[in-house]
Amino acid sequence: MDKLKAMATFVQIAEAGSLSAAARASGASLPAVVRSLAALEAELGVRLFNRSTRRIALTGEGRHYLESCRNLLAALGEAESALRDEAGDPSGLLTVTAPVLFGQMYVAPAVTAFVQRHAGMRCRLLLLDRITNLLEEGIDVGVRIGHLEDSSLIAHPVGKVRRMVVASPDYLARHGLPEHPRDLLQANCVGFSAGGGPWWRFEEKGRSFTVPVTGNLEFNHVAPAVDACLGGLGFGMFISYQVAPHLATGRLCAVLEAFETPPRPISVVYPHARLQPARVRVFVAWVREALEAALAGRHDEASVQASPGLPAGS
Repeated sequence: MDKLKAMATFVQIAEAGSLSAAARASGASLPAVVRSLAALEAELGVRLFNRSTRRIALTGEGRHYLESCRNLLAALGEAESALRDEAGDPSGLLTVTAPVLFGQMYVAPAVTAFVQRHAGMRCRLLLLDRITNLLEEGIDVGVRIGHLEDSSLIAHPVGKVRRMVVASPDYLARHGLPEHPRDLLQANCVGFSAGGGPWWRFEEKGRSFTVPVTGNLEFNHVAPAVDACLGGLGFGMFISYQVAPHLATGRLCAVLEAFETPPRPISVVYPHARLQPARVRVFVAWVREALEAALAGRHDEASVQASPGLPAGS
C-alpha cells in the first residue's frame, strides 16, 4: 500500500463527504477509492468512517487522524515547494506590514527594490499604525518598533530608535534652550496623540518620570505635528526616524538628549514555522540588509543607531 496516497485519498473522502465524490475529485474509480480506504483502515487497525447506504461520517479516531494527515501532507507540500524555489528565483505573493511613516520612509523602498530584483514576486505592503496578528491576518513578514511580546514570532533586530524632543532653531533662538524637562512646563509644546499625549516621559539617573506639557496645537497624526515644529511653533516629542530628514538638514534640533528614555528596537518578524517558503526567507534577508544599511546611514544625523542583525526569539 502507498501510505501517502492512501492518506491523501482519506482526506479527499473526508472533504468531499462521500466515496463517489472523492473518486470524481481524484479522477480515480470508485472501487479504487474503496480499496484504498479499506487497506488504510486495515493497516491502522481502526475504523475511520461510519458508513451507511446514505451517508458517511468520520469516527472519533477518523477526526484525529484527519488533522494529522492534513498537517503531514501540508508539510510535504511545503518541503517540495521550498526545493523548487531554491532551484530558481523565488516567486509568489508576499504580504508585508510596517508602521505607516516608517514603512513609507524605509520599508516601501526595500519592497520595491525586491520586486525589481525578483520578477516572479508579487508583494502587498500594508502600512498600519497598529499591532497586527500575522497569522490571523495572513501576513508573512512584519516590521515592528518596540519590545515584542508575542513569543510565537521569530525576530531579527535591525536597529534602534529614540523618542526625542525637538524644536526649530528659530524657536530656540526666541525662547532659549531647555536645560531640564521641567523647563517645558513654561513652553509651548505641540501635542501628538500617538506620541505620549500631554505627558512626556523622560529618565534621569535611571529613574523614569513624566512632565505634563501644554500647548495651543494638538494633532492625531505625526506629519502636521512635525510641520508645526518646523514652523517654529514649539517643542515636539517624536520617534527619531520621524524627524530624521529635518535633523539631518538642521531644520530641527534635538534637545534634552541626556534625559531620553532607553532606545526602542526595530525588528523584522515572521511567524515561527518548521518550513518557510523560499520567498519569505529571501525577503527577510533582503529587508534586514536594507534596513540595517538605511538606519546605519542616518546614525549621525538622525540619532538612529544600528545594531547587529542577529536572530532573536520574541
